[in-house]
Amino acid sequence: MAKEKKDPADFSVEDKLKNLYQLQTILTEIDKIKTLRGELPLEVQDLEDEIEGLKTRMERLSTEVDDLKSQLVERRADINEAQSLIARYDEQLKSVRNNREYDTLTKEIEFQNLEVELANKKIREATEAIKEHTEQIQAGRQQIEERSEDLDAKKSELEDIVAETRQEEERLREKAKNIEVNIEPRLLSSFKRIRKNTRNGLAVVVVQRDACGGCFNKIPPQRQLDVRMRKKIIVCEYCGRIMVDPELAGIKLASAEEKPKKKRAIRRIAKTEEN
Repeated sequence: MAKEKKDPADFSVEDKLKNLYQLQTILTEIDKIKTLRGELPLEVQDLEDEIEGLKTRMERLSTEVDDLKSQLVERRADINEAQSLIARYDEQLKSVRNNREYDTLTKEIEFQNLEVELANKKIREATEAIKEHTEQIQAGRQQIEERSEDLDAKKSELEDIVAETRQEEERLREKAKNIEVNIEPRLLSSFKRIRKNTRNGLAVVVVQRDACGGCFNKIPPQRQLDVRMRKKIIVCEYCGRIMVDPELAGIKLASAEEKPKKKRAIRRIAKTEEN
């Protein structure tokens, strides 16, 4: 008969701490792999966004150029119409019968001449705008080409790094999943929240040299004793990280007996030198 799997909530505090520390160790290795990739993923994303922005700008400029060209056609048509009217009014001036007709025709000719001047001004402005937009489009296309080359190089570099580390990362992630099933959901949720709120991703740290391994603040002796007892989960009162003792983490420290021996040896050497 298959052995029934133990509920993670029923694990001893020591086992819970061991699982948390193992999980932290594995996730730290995954973080190192991500660090190896550096800023490349962000650089790739930034280049993609920049290229997309440049393309959108090119489309807008191209649309504006088309509109300006349409305006040129309209203005030239307005000029032709105004010139036709001027020619007709000039012909009518030859057969005016009184001053009133003469003044009316003269004003119409003057108005149409102003219309021609205005149309020519708008044609010059539109032509200049088309020239500027065309130059901007050419510069933008060149910029897109350069950025695309940079993007291809960054993507290739990122793909090479990902290819080198993918197998190891997948192995570590699978290992982390296997450990997570042995951690009660409430504790795992707290662990992930602490990791998210820390700059280096350390949610579980070792107490070394009487200090928290995360924020390096001194830990009171009684609290250190509580950590070594492993009767309850102790968090640092300064940074909120979960603390474990070196022995649980598999870190060997010099024993109290070794230090005096070392000091006595130093004293003997010094005494010999004096004699």
